[in-house]
Amino acid sequence: KQVVSTQSTWGDMNRRHKMTMSQVTNVVFVLCILSVGSYAQHHNNWAVLVCTSRFWYNYRHVANTLSLYHSVKRLGIPDSQIILMLAEDVACNARNSFPGVVFNDASHQLNLYGENVEVDYRGDEVTVENFLRVLTGRHAPEVPRSKRLLTDEKSNIFVYLTGHGGDEFLKFQDHEEVSSHDLADAFAQMHTQKRYHEIFFAADTCQAATLYNQFYSPNILAVGCSLKGENSYSHHSDREIGVAVIDRFTYFTLNFLEKVDPSSRASVASLFRTYNPNELMSHPGVRADLFHRQVHESLVTDFLGSAIHVTVSNDSYVLPPDDE
Repeated sequence: KQVVSTQSTWGDMNRRHKMTMSQVTNVVFVLCILSVGSYAQHHNNWAVLVCTSRFWYNYRHVANTLSLYHSVKRLGIPDSQIILMLAEDVACNARNSFPGVVFNDASHQLNLYGENVEVDYRGDEVTVENFLRVLTGRHAPEVPRSKRLLTDEKSNIFVYLTGHGGDEFLKFQDHEEVSSHDLADAFAQMHTQKRYHEIFFAADTCQAATLYNQFYSPNILAVGCSLKGENSYSHHSDREIGVAVIDRFTYFTLNFLEKVDPSSRASVASLFRTYNPNELMSHPGVRADLFHRQVHESLVTDFLGSAIHVTVSNDSYVLPPDDE
């Protein structure tokens, strides 16, 4: 990343225009205020995107996660503020008819595993322990900053989970589980540690809505693709690849996000209204009792987009005399 020195920038301007700082009396500044929604309380957005399933036949869970990854990047969240966890590397699987490529649609229009994909945790690194450490910030000293969720009390966080689950649990790697109690306790630690301002939690798995049953920390908005006793279903299969390539809940979420840009005023409530039980083949669940704002007043980009807004000020500032 390039760092520009303010001092050297002013020096270059002086030499170019043969003027000294003492000759500059008034400057109009452009103030960049980091916020979305509530300017005074929120100034950065992060995303934690997790595919918990391994094995080739769970291709769609990898595609689900990569699809959301591309969406939040397009809307303005940089890789430095995204934690991407993929339990299976289907792009390099020997069964893949398109080596190094992942698709989420049978039309093969977009390679989800193309350039500029930064996977932070892959394969055996995707464990319940590592996931909970990411949320709570309890890492070993040798863990690099790129694998850490460096949030604070001004951060909004989008947490997305997809995989195989059941009543109040989600499987990791087909041999361990994270429970709704684990998630609730992790979020409680995050609140105590002032690691978030608001959390938007979304899960695409069987009985997904049960994962938020035990949440008790404030300022959390949660959605799950299916209620207790219901399954999460794939949207369609790809005959050339031989497996399903995306789940229904994520597919319709992407359909909505494709119409959203960084300046969009689309609300989270408008996203929820697009979830049709007949299309999902399940009933989505929403929990908003812990959330301190009205859902219809909360923007999708409050969580899934850039948190940089520019305000122009006409106030002037008198620069100190140049000592040179």
